[in-house]
Amino acid sequence: MNPAALPLIDAEELARRLPVPRAVQAVEQALRAGLDPEADIPRTVLDVGAGQLLLMPSTTPSSTGVKIAGVAPRNPARGQPRVIASYLLMDAATLRPTALIDGTALTLLRTPAVSAVAVDHLAVPDAVRLVVFGAGPQAWGHVEAIRAVRPVLSVGVITRRPERAADLVERCRKSGLHADTASSDALANADVVACCTTSRTPLFPAADIAPHAVVVAVGSHEPTAREVGTDLVARATVVVEARTAALREAGDILIPLRSGDIGTEAIAGNLSELVRGAVDVTPLRPKLFKSVGMSWQDLVIATAAVNGSS
Repeated sequence: MNPAALPLIDAEELARRLPVPRAVQAVEQALRAGLDPEADIPRTVLDVGAGQLLLMPSTTPSSTGVKIAGVAPRNPARGQPRVIASYLLMDAATLRPTALIDGTALTLLRTPAVSAVAVDHLAVPDAVRLVVFGAGPQAWGHVEAIRAVRPVLSVGVITRRPERAADLVERCRKSGLHADTASSDALANADVVACCTTSRTPLFPAADIAPHAVVVAVGSHEPTAREVGTDLVARATVVVEARTAALREAGDILIPLRSGDIGTEAIAGNLSELVRGAVDVTPLRPKLFKSVGMSWQDLVIATAAVNGSS
């Protein structure tokens, strides 16, 4: 085929084709239609000089796709994104390429969309107070996506870099939200807490989280790194994208498992089970959604962007 004829979807075009609320809807619809996260193809991680190279393929009866992502920890100091990716979408029957998509923008859309689906099924209906750990693109993406499913009015930003927090606070204010930098004291009144950091150690003690709150942890896909501690995992109703992925990559789950502080029964369900109403969610018990990022999510969003989400 003529490469010049292949549609190239950059970040701006992706946002035009698939606004955040429609991305959330696309994930929900795919799960309701029977997509099984447990059957997804595991990512391949290769160590390279600059960091890691991730290969993330997935397939459905209609579409096949693969994301190639570079994770370069030193990039932010160079003014470059930590993660840079490209996505190739193909027809499943012929494997003929149908679109090339900015994989970084795709990741920044699909991760918050998946979180929002979980929040929509776990959070109290009147969740108005959001606290975000981190101030990078994923933090803003989670503000947008959680707003799409809950009537968020205020955002507290907690970060180690005050200048980054100020930028996110200003962006939230310009979008009509009350926002400010915050300390861990804000967690006591938070309805939803989004952890969007590169931290390798827990960000807060479980005692800081209100009994009704939902915590979303998306910052790590490494077995030795975590954003939430054993105390929260043991206390909360835990939902993961897929048990297979969590037990392979989620340090937030694996570290307390290895220490014997929890068993695999601590995982109450996966995202598909949650969407189908098959997870027992106790009202006055914190909820934790742990995400490592999976290939099926990229394929769902890419397909929706190219073919329409409905």
